[in-house]
Amino acid sequence: MKIAIIGGGISGLTTAFYIKKGNPEAQITLFEKEDKLGGKMMTKKIDGFLFEEGSNGFLSNKPDTLNLVKESGAEDLLLSSSDDARVRFIYKDALHVLPESPGAFLKTPLLTLFGKLRVAAEILVPAKEDDSDETLQSFGYRRVGKEMTNAFLDPMVAGVFASAPDKISVNSAFPAVVKLEKEYGGLFKGMLRKKKKEAGPGGILMSFKGGVGAFVDSLANSLNIEIKTDMSVKYIEKIDTKYLLHVENFEEEFDKVILSTPAYESAKILNKIEPEFSVLLHDIEYSPISVVGLGYSELNHDLKGFGLLTTSSSKKEILGVLWDSSIFADRAPADKKSLRVMIGGQRNPDLALKSDEELKQIAIQGVKETMGVEELPDITYVKRWERGIPNYRLGHLERMNKLFKKLKKHDGLYLSSNAYFGVGLNDCVKNSKEVAKEVLTDIKE
Repeated sequence: MKIAIIGGGISGLTTAFYIKKGNPEAQITLFEKEDKLGGKMMTKKIDGFLFEEGSNGFLSNKPDTLNLVKESGAEDLLLSSSDDARVRFIYKDALHVLPESPGAFLKTPLLTLFGKLRVAAEILVPAKEDDSDETLQSFGYRRVGKEMTNAFLDPMVAGVFASAPDKISVNSAFPAVVKLEKEYGGLFKGMLRKKKKEAGPGGILMSFKGGVGAFVDSLANSLNIEIKTDMSVKYIEKIDTKYLLHVENFEEEFDKVILSTPAYESAKILNKIEPEFSVLLHDIEYSPISVVGLGYSELNHDLKGFGLLTTSSSKKEILGVLWDSSIFADRAPADKKSLRVMIGGQRNPDLALKSDEELKQIAIQGVKETMGVEELPDITYVKRWERGIPNYRLGHLERMNKLFKKLKKHDGLYLSSNAYFGVGLNDCVKNSKEVAKEVLTDIKE
């Protein structure tokens, strides 16, 4: 049984791992068009600083990534975030601590008294009667009010999806929140009921010694498969019951093909099999985002916290700042500090595509305006993602249901990436494991 996996990011590597685990005899070839594996999970090392080009870790409250780490023999790489990282900030008109308790919420200046009363009134808001899709903004305004949505949900969705409340589907991006309303009649009612059922912590942020790139390397090294980097698959044809991959300089036939590429790449690759795949895949929007790493020998700021996110109303050119050296101890050399600044997203898409020098200046100015930092960094690093994070806009679930229904008609063809049902590391690992299980089931039949 010959299996091709196209795309060497975390989704492709995870799918390969679980197929091989379930069927050691499977002949797997993984194609990656870049010269390195990892996709957006890359770590840049500069003079002792470690700058993540994308995600910096995962939450331990879901078992998926932790299990993959343990099963692949990489447990010694696990790195917990520091206690300082429990504190988070929102920049609105000034820097405010994100309240973590009812008492802190009552005291926060992020909301007026009316705004806080409106949030408390959520328990009286009737549940939505139908299953129609709605934006996060519509959901937030309806359940917790405009103030709460604009001060809390707006920066939160910028930090997770690089999106904006009016440009993302709550049903697709935050299904657990929608489920609370549907099953329990409201958010507070749901959280109170769930708290009684599910005792225990909400998880902590985890990463890896040496950055996420160290885990990518470890996972790749654990695979007993053929890996071809610098190898771009142009398109696929179906020949009887097999798939013919047209690679740069050759063609090869496979029994099964898993596409772990971004949706826009999958659209090109699948166009000859079924043009409507391309239409549905091209319809998946991506948010442009740039990450600017700043390394300091001297920085007059204690960086006691995870970092900050800005609200749209603050009119800042940055989405947020991660205080990397406070989150994970190995991200900067001893006695030095590092930050990562996020720019662009759905809020300011054009900013993400500016030149490296312009992005550095935006980042430095943003850090000065939000944190009061006057010092200039010794090290700067820019990573620009023209199409960074999938943006699950209104109607996303309906389109995905249509896409995967059509996919079922093509035996031996599978899709696995963050474009469909979750953008986080835990989501990617969970979805990839499910795809691997599907492939293994199909092999047995």
